[in-house]
Amino acid sequence: MTLSGPTTPAAAGPATHLVVLVHGYGADGNDLIDLASHWQPVLPGVAFAAPNAPARVPGGPGYQWFPISRIDPHEMARGVEAAAPALDAFLDAELTRLGLGPERLALAGFSQGAMLSLHVGLRRKVRPAAIVGFSGLLAGAPPALAEGEWPPILLTHGDSDPVIPPQAMFLAAGQLGAAGAAVQWHLAPGMGHGIDPDGLTLAGHFLGQAFDGRLKSRGPVRSVYKPS
Repeated sequence: MTLSGPTTPAAAGPATHLVVLVHGYGADGNDLIDLASHWQPVLPGVAFAAPNAPARVPGGPGYQWFPISRIDPHEMARGVEAAAPALDAFLDAELTRLGLGPERLALAGFSQGAMLSLHVGLRRKVRPAAIVGFSGLLAGAPPALAEGEWPPILLTHGDSDPVIPPQAMFLAAGQLGAAGAAVQWHLAPGMGHGIDPDGLTLAGHFLGQAFDGRLKSRGPVRSVYKPS
């Protein structure tokens, strides 16, 4: 199945990198494409794409990457496995359209999209430059990657999230860190199931540093929260 959704060209000249924004359950690409306008001041050479998931939510206006009946790690693992090929093909198509190599890609997903971004990004033949996961979880065990194969990872979560508990972020960070990844995390005080301003700013700078090759792919799991 061929995916489609809104895109935003690079703000300055031909695109040098691509960020693909992967929306959550019941939303669509329009839900995240506006992140481009927040990040373009620090990422002027980056193009953005936000595909719609392949299936409609039953009885709702939005889309789903896979059905969810409960927040269960085993169910999520089966879901990301099934959804991965469609997103993987979209990434390849967008990179080809822009004339970019696979190492010039980053993934940023929210909720269900964060689960899928981690799953797909960590299993591509050439790993992306970075992965950002907002309010998600790690669906299944991380893959076994050699040193130097891990992309830098940023995870953010609200400490008052009623949909996916914040403990999911710490569990994911711990599992990824134990496997060898360099993980940064940010816990947003008073935030529910969403993206807080600090997390949005941190993610923009994180992506810029990753594209510039200034982030380690292997290292400690650490907090990057600095009160505003």
